[in-house]
Amino acid sequence: MSNTNNTSQSQSSQETQNDNKTHTVDDRPGPMEVLRQARAQLAELTGMVAETVSSFEQTEDGWSLEVEVLELERVPDTMSLMAGYEVTLDDRGQLTGYRRVRRYERGRADARSGGR
Repeated sequence: MSNTNNTSQSQSSQETQNDNKTHTVDDRPGPMEVLRQARAQLAELTGMVAETVSSFEQTEDGWSLEVEVLELERVPDTMSLMAGYEVTLDDRGQLTGYRRVRRYERGRADARSGGR
């Protein structure tokens, strides 16, 4: 009888943990989900839609991305102002910070070293 009670208690405890959204290594989002979450969260915070992710890497604390957004639309489109944002996320894909690292016209070549 005592084994049955322990099993029931264990199952109940696991269900409670699942209801509280306890995260384990197994339920961390994969890279594609992290990208989706980063783009959505940045858009929600800034009001600017991410056009592309130009860099993406896993770090000790989570993830680091550089996201390109349209900051100011102009005519012709090649004169629109773009910006690169460094975005950091924790290991669950939640945005922990962002900052603009560059701003440029869409039609201009990247002047940073290493740019192509």
